[in-house]
Amino acid sequence: MSVSRTPATMTEIAAALGVSSATVSNALSGKGRVSAELTAKIRQATVDLGYVPSQAARTLRTGRTGVIGLVLPDISNPLFPQIAQAIEQAAAAAGYGVLIADSRGEIAQQTAAIGRLIERGVDGIIIVPRRGSRVGEIGTPVAIIDSPSTPGNTVSSDHWDGGVQMGRHLAGLGHCKVLLIAQSSASNVQNDRIGGLKAGLGKNICHETLLVENLEAIKGAGCALGLAAKVADGFTAFAAVYDLLALRALTELQRDGTEVPRQASVSGFDDLVWSSVVTPPITTLRQDLATIAERAVEALSDAITDSETPFGGPAVAKQSVEGVAMTLVVRQSTGQAMEPVVVPVADTREDSR
Repeated sequence: MSVSRTPATMTEIAAALGVSSATVSNALSGKGRVSAELTAKIRQATVDLGYVPSQAARTLRTGRTGVIGLVLPDISNPLFPQIAQAIEQAAAAAGYGVLIADSRGEIAQQTAAIGRLIERGVDGIIIVPRRGSRVGEIGTPVAIIDSPSTPGNTVSSDHWDGGVQMGRHLAGLGHCKVLLIAQSSASNVQNDRIGGLKAGLGKNICHETLLVENLEAIKGAGCALGLAAKVADGFTAFAAVYDLLALRALTELQRDGTEVPRQASVSGFDDLVWSSVVTPPITTLRQDLATIAERAVEALSDAITDSETPFGGPAVAKQSVEGVAMTLVVRQSTGQAMEPVVVPVADTREDSR
C-alpha cells in the first residue's frame, strides 16, 4: 500500500541543499544570479522531493492568478462546447486555467457573467458575444471571437469566404433557385455567411432569404419553415447558416416526402459532431477551432502582459481583420440539381364540337 508524500516546500528544498530560500526562488524563476550548475541541482531537488509551486504565493508575488475567463453565448448549442475545449487546450499549453460562464443568449446575463469572472480575479477574458451585442471596456484584458466585420474582433473564422465556398459549390451543382436560411439579422456571423453565399452563387442564381426569427414571431417557436411549398415553387437547394438549422430543414423536407439530395440539397456551417452521422450526412463548412483558440489565447496573453506595464491599464487584445479559413466538407446532403419537371395540366374545357 503506497502512502502519498506531502509535497516539499521551497524552504525544505533550500535546507536540503544548504542554500537560502531566495536562491531557490531565483533559480526557479530565472531571476537573480544563480549559476547554471546550482540551478540544475535545485531543479532536480524539486523533482526528487516532490515540490509543487504554490499558486497562492505566485498570485501574491505577481498579481496574476494564471486563470482566464471564457464567456459563451449558449452552452446548449453543440458548437460552443467544441470552442470551449479548443480554448482550454490552447490555454493549458500557454500555462493558464480556464473558468467558463454561459450568457444563455441574454445581454444582461453576458454582463453578469463577465462581472462574476472579474470578481474571481481572472487575468483576462475571452468572449464569444451574444449576437447583436458589443463588448465595451470591462476593466480587464479582453479578446473577442465573433466575425471579422465585428468592431473589436480579435480572431474568428472567415465566415464570408465560407459562404462564398458553399455558394460556388451549390451553383456548380446546377442549382438555380436557392433558399438561404438564417436565424437572425442581428448576428454579424450569420450576416457574413449570408453575404458570402450570395456572392458565391453569383448574379444569375435566384435566391431568397428566410429569417427564422421573423417566421417564429408569427407562428411560434419551432414552427414549420414551409419548405415543401418552396420545393413546389422550384427551389432545389436550402443553404442554412449553421448545422442546427440545416438539420431542421433536412428533417422537415424528409417528413414532407422530399428526397434529399435527389429532389433538394441541404447545406450548413460548423461541422458539428453529429453532422457526419445523420442521414444523409450534411455538407458543411468546418471551422479551424484549434487555430482560432491558439490565436485568441496568444492575443489575450499579450494584452495581459501589456496591462502590467506602468501605463498599461486594461488592454484589448490585438485585432485582426483577416479571418481563419474555413474548409468545405462535401457530403451526401448536396447533389446535382434535378431538371425542372413540367406537369401537364389537363384540359378541362367542355368539348364544343
